Amino acid sequence: MRTVERTAGSGMLRDVAAIGAAMIAVGASFGAVAVAAGLPAWATVAMSVLVYAGGAQFMAVGLVAAGSPLAAVAAGLLLNARHLPFGLTLGDSLGGQRWRRLVGSHLMTDEATAFALARPAGPARHRAFWLAGALLFLAWNAGTLLGVVAGGAVGDPTTLGLDAAFPAGLTALLLPTLRDRETRQVALSGAALAVLATPVLPAGLPVLLALTGLVVPLVRRHRQGRAAVGPDPESGADAPATVGSLAGSGPADGLAREAGPGQAVRTEETSC
Repeated sequence: MRTVERTAGSGMLRDVAAIGAAMIAVGASFGAVAVAAGLPAWATVAMSVLVYAGGAQFMAVGLVAAGSPLAAVAAGLLLNARHLPFGLTLGDSLGGQRWRRLVGSHLMTDEATAFALARPAGPARHRAFWLAGALLFLAWNAGTLLGVVAGGAVGDPTTLGLDAAFPAGLTALLLPTLRDRETRQVALSGAALAVLATPVLPAGLPVLLALTGLVVPLVRRHRQGRAAVGPDPESGADAPATVGSLAGSGPADGLAREAGPGQAVRTEETSC
C-alpha cells in the first residue's frame, strides 16, 4: 500500500512540475509585460503575490496602462468569479481551521482544483490540493520575478505555444472524471454553451455561463422522479387497478374481498 501511495505521489509531483515549468515561463512574460507597461517592479511582484490571478493579471495590466483602473478591478472580479463554485466544491479539502481556508482560497487556481478533484475525497484530495497549490504559487511568482529582472528578454508566451499548455494539462487531469456519464453530460453541455457564447459575451462570462450545464442532471432527475410517481391524478389519466380500488367497484367490475393470513385474494364475478 505504501509503495502504491509513493508511486501516486511521485506521479502527481511530476505532473505538477510539468505545469509549473509552463507557469514559470508565462509568469516571466507577465513580469516583462507589466514592467514594459510602466508598472513599478515592486508593484508587479506584489500583484503576483497578493492577487495571484494569472490571466486576470495580464488583463489588469493592459487596462491600467490604458488608464482604466476601475475597469481592471471589475474585469478581475468577473474573470475570477469562477472560484466561487471551486470553493464550494473543495471546502472540505482545505481544512477546518480558518487560516487554512483563507490561505487555501488564495492558492485556489484552475490547475490546483483539477489536481485535487482528480483524487478521491478525503486525505488524498487534501494533499493533492495543497501540494499543487503551493508549488504552482511558487512557480508563478518565481516566473514573475524572472520577468521583472530579465525585462524585454522574455518573449510572448503565445509565440512559444505556452498558452496551450494550461488547457492541455487541465484536459489531461479531468479526462478520468469523464468516465461517469452524468459528469460527461454536464461537462459537454457547459463547454458547448461557453463556446457558443464566446463570440457574443465579454471575456469571463462564457466561463460562468458554462455552469448552467449543472442543470442537465437536475432536469433528468426531476423527470425520472415524475415518471416513478406515475400520472398526475388531476390530469384525468387512469390509475392502475389495485385490490382497494376493486373493493369499491361496481357489479360489472367484480367484488374483491380482503384475504386473511395464508389465504389468496378471490374475485367473484357477478352477472348483470
